[in-house]
Amino acid sequence: MAPEQPDIEKVLGEARTHGWRKRVILAILVAATVALAGWFWVAGMSERDKLAYVSEPVVRGDLVVTVTATGTVEPTELVEISSELSGTVRSVEVDSNEHVTAGQILARLDTEKLEAALAHSKATLEARYARVAEAEATVAETHAQYERIKELAERNAASIQSLQAAEAAHARADAAAGVARADAKVAEADLAMDETNLAKACICAPIGGVVLSRNIDVGQIVASSLQAPVLFTIAANLSKMELRVDIDEADVSAVQVGQKADFTVEAYQGRSFPAEIAEVSFAPQTIDGVVTYEAVLSIDNSDELLRPGMTATAEITVNEIAGALLVPNAALRFAPPAEPIDTDSGGLLGLLIQNPHEETRLEPAMPEADGTRTIWTLRDNVATPLKVRAGPTDGQSSVILDGDLAEGDLVITDLAQD
Repeated sequence: MAPEQPDIEKVLGEARTHGWRKRVILAILVAATVALAGWFWVAGMSERDKLAYVSEPVVRGDLVVTVTATGTVEPTELVEISSELSGTVRSVEVDSNEHVTAGQILARLDTEKLEAALAHSKATLEARYARVAEAEATVAETHAQYERIKELAERNAASIQSLQAAEAAHARADAAAGVARADAKVAEADLAMDETNLAKACICAPIGGVVLSRNIDVGQIVASSLQAPVLFTIAANLSKMELRVDIDEADVSAVQVGQKADFTVEAYQGRSFPAEIAEVSFAPQTIDGVVTYEAVLSIDNSDELLRPGMTATAEITVNEIAGALLVPNAALRFAPPAEPIDTDSGGLLGLLIQNPHEETRLEPAMPEADGTRTIWTLRDNVATPLKVRAGPTDGQSSVILDGDLAEGDLVITDLAQD
């Protein structure tokens, strides 16, 4: 018996009913997804609307740009005194911290050998003068004899050989006189040298000032050499001193001769001293890879409070701008939060929904070639970007040179913490 054939219309009807159900279920899922995404979006927007900003008003005021540098206080003129001679110290006439004048005796060396050498030189010179006199007398004698023989030879009363001998004797006498005079000059030079050595046995101050150090005692033996020991250190008038500081290579272009500065020292807490840039060196100094340039600041030390060697920290005024439009530097660094897509939720929902709780900051825009950069202002409680061009800064505030920004406008510096 043949098998019963299925009802074709019944099968098709069941298939149509099953397909319709699938479409309804899919539509419901899509609608639910869209609704859920919308709910998350509204929630996220609500969270964004709840963002609170820290802002500061734009002010107008004076800006002072300074460069900080450290260094030491030093005398304007410092002389280290040594001895050109070797010998034993016979006396020391001054001590540390004493004021001395130029030419004042500081110490004396034993002079017995020097005086003996001087006496020997004087005697030698007298002997040389005597030889000069003797040689000149011989010259006169041979010259007279030559003249007599010459007259006789003209009358054929003397031979040619006699005339030539007289002439040679006169030339030898003249040469001997020249040698005697040269020996006398050598003796004069030796005498002058011994006199100088005797004078240098007295160690004197080349300049007037203050004796900073004394490194010599009576009875000490001084040995003259290529590196003679320093016996005294004298600083010139301490009412005028200088501060030598190291300027970083990033700041040296702003430091100029004539700029004013103030500096402090540890010895006088809470007090600053005025100074002025007198010189900026072109020669670099590299220490541990850091390049600096030395600047010399002149100091008026009339009250003599400052002492050589004090460590000082100087604030050099390199720019002053009056009545400038100022914004805090934090406003130049601020960037608003961004809301990235939460890719961890996966699937279609993760592609549609943004997570409002995973906020990140946008990187602050770098200044453009002309110095223009973006800052954020708070207008009607809404963060609004604004293009401005910033100028000099003192580390806390910056001058606004150009941009649609006015005094009293609020600039955003940070997000408020909950």
